[in-house]
Amino acid sequence: MDNSTYVSLSLATAMRNALDVTANNIANANTAGFKGERVVFDSYLHRASGTDENVETDFLIDQGSYMDPNQGAMSRTGNPLDLALQGDGWFGYETEAGTAYGRDGRFALDPDGALVTLSGARVLDPGGAPIALPPDTGGEVKISEDGTISTQGGGVIGRVGLFELPDLQGYERIGAGMFVAPDAGDTARPANDGTRVVQGAVEGSNVQPVVEMTRLMAIQQAYERALKLVSSEDDLTRDMLRRIGSQT
Repeated sequence: MDNSTYVSLSLATAMRNALDVTANNIANANTAGFKGERVVFDSYLHRASGTDENVETDFLIDQGSYMDPNQGAMSRTGNPLDLALQGDGWFGYETEAGTAYGRDGRFALDPDGALVTLSGARVLDPGGAPIALPPDTGGEVKISEDGTISTQGGGVIGRVGLFELPDLQGYERIGAGMFVAPDAGDTARPANDGTRVVQGAVEGSNVQPVVEMTRLMAIQQAYERALKLVSSEDDLTRDMLRRIGSQT
């Protein structure tokens, strides 16, 4: 294959990955606490020495992706167990994959009185232990801005854990808007005073559907151009071989 084919294939591969990321963003546009993902591209300039001049070829390189940490829109629900975060903090969850972190604050009580997510993951306190509430608290639960849980009678039950993730971009998605620490280890630590808990509200996804749809169309067009160029180069090669064969 000549350089033009390699360039086209590098573009097609990068656009395919970008297509997967953008499609996943669109699919989670209505997922509470979801953080969109963005792809990162780079270029590699290859210089080949020819007989008369140096030939430069610019290849597109897919450098992976990163998570967009921007705040999502907040909506009021009135449910006392729904929590939204304002700031950079994260909730902690107990999952089968270990301790996970996320921003989805749609919580409920399981039959044992544990505070859990809609997927059944237990919510953790600042020390990393699951939070248990008396099953008869119902709507009397009050959760302050620092995550302290109490009843209307004034008794403190516990506290919702709020965590900072210094190496956030190194964490891995496991679905349901959750992230787990990489093999290098968990660097999470208690969040500072900049994170505030809002009771009776839920943070939405930070994905903007119109923007993502526009990006998706641009990616599809770039992908189709790359495939068309590969096909054109293939047709030219076949035509050249046919002409050579007819002259021999």
